[in-house]
Amino acid sequence: MKKIYVIAASIIVLAACGRHDDPTPGPVELSDEWYAGGKLGTAFNSSASAYEQPTPVVESEGMVQAFKNGEQLFERDYNQNKEGAFRGLGPLMVRRGCLYCHPNYSHGRRQTEYRADRMTNGYLLVITDETDTYLSSLTGMPQTLAVEPFKAPVDETKIIIDWLQYQDEWGNSFPDGETYTLIYPEVTIPEDAYYVPLEVTKNGVTSTVPHSNVRVRLESTIGVYGVGLLDAIDDADLKAQYAAEEKAGVPINPAIFANGEWVKTYGNTGRPLRYTYALSRGPLQDAAGANAIWNITNVTRSDRRYNYMTATYARTASRDKEVQDNFYKYFPEENKTGDPATDIYNYLMAKDIEPEMSDSEYTDFMIWHRGLAVPAARDMDDEDVQRGKEIFTQIGCAYCHRPTWTTGEDNFTDPNGFFEDGDSRLPRYPHQKIWPYTDMVQHKLNMKNDIRTGWCRTTPLWGRGLSTLVAGGVDRLHDCRANTVIEAIMWHGDPQSDARKSVEEFRQLSKADRDAVVKFIESI
Repeated sequence: MKKIYVIAASIIVLAACGRHDDPTPGPVELSDEWYAGGKLGTAFNSSASAYEQPTPVVESEGMVQAFKNGEQLFERDYNQNKEGAFRGLGPLMVRRGCLYCHPNYSHGRRQTEYRADRMTNGYLLVITDETDTYLSSLTGMPQTLAVEPFKAPVDETKIIIDWLQYQDEWGNSFPDGETYTLIYPEVTIPEDAYYVPLEVTKNGVTSTVPHSNVRVRLESTIGVYGVGLLDAIDDADLKAQYAAEEKAGVPINPAIFANGEWVKTYGNTGRPLRYTYALSRGPLQDAAGANAIWNITNVTRSDRRYNYMTATYARTASRDKEVQDNFYKYFPEENKTGDPATDIYNYLMAKDIEPEMSDSEYTDFMIWHRGLAVPAARDMDDEDVQRGKEIFTQIGCAYCHRPTWTTGEDNFTDPNGFFEDGDSRLPRYPHQKIWPYTDMVQHKLNMKNDIRTGWCRTTPLWGRGLSTLVAGGVDRLHDCRANTVIEAIMWHGDPQSDARKSVEEFRQLSKADRDAVVKFIESI
């Protein structure tokens, strides 16, 4: 993909932004709020490639070629060849490549049917029992694609997505008569769409789940830019944010934090959780991207020499007569015991698969992932934008969408041990004032057909105003139910929502002030 990289560690605004009555205006230094990713993490690019830019650190530290190599791994489809470039796809996969979920590195788009090979489909299926426990017979991100002779765990052609109308207590209208539309998805997967039995494991005991108890939700991807800067926020500062909100009486997920202390951290690292809606990931070096380049495509690497696979699937496939009849045609080298059921199971569950992604490729991928810049804010000198910012703060939106953080030393951790702490091969962002507009904490909005568990990490707002230009749509919230900023705001308005008071105040604003808030959100 051709790109124009526009980066800056020290930017000035030239005559076009000077005083209009001065025929020879001098350069004007920008205020901090233009630098959404700080001086080391901001790219001054508001074109269709705005989300794809390297940070100034990538350039200053001589990482540009590695960054370009890494972006190729993100942008290309993988294949099932045993040799050559982008090899190793399968045996099961969620997608053939990353861009399907992250169009132009952006948020996924709203879908009316589930097709994994459709560009802009950023949806991941969330399949649980009635207690919100993931089905253990499926992978956490359920796979709907397979290479021959294997069969997909879920037949995506049978997945039904219905978009239903929702009316809030205000009749989807403001006091001045302006109206808005609210819709939400209902997802149905019939029992015969599942290739594997429906099972759940609790306290080490696996049991069958009746199909009537299965729950299906959608979660869409978010933009991948700026995640290295979020990784650079100091652990102690994250803890202080949680403690301050708990002390203020803000509901906090008790499974994450209680009584001033972490209840759950990431694995055995002691590091706080900071990524995904569900706060399922900690340090970036073992977060969504590092995992996705393995489990989305099932391409192995030296620290992941096994398939993203459940034992239940392996048993099911090994007993499938059609798979048995064709297995050796595709995998003749796996005819080790002469018994197809045994060879199929051993192949799928092997822990010593040859790495398909080299260590240097994975290093480049993480240089790219940690090296993605945040687009600079736009129009910060616009009067409407500044009024919108003031109102945004006055009505309480800035409490959860905390405007700024200052990063720490950025001595990051890799739970897999592939990278050393603070590894010099990767970009670092110490002591940067950044403007992500998130408190990094989970809250509840109590939406109709809500996200799993109801707890959802506050999504960063930086750069989102460019999403229409970059990816052709402004779809927001965890399942793309909001198609405008207004819709996203009003989905915060349930009586039990943690943001209820802010929405009540937003409703009482004049249209001009509501528009100013929207303009501000689209500028940051």
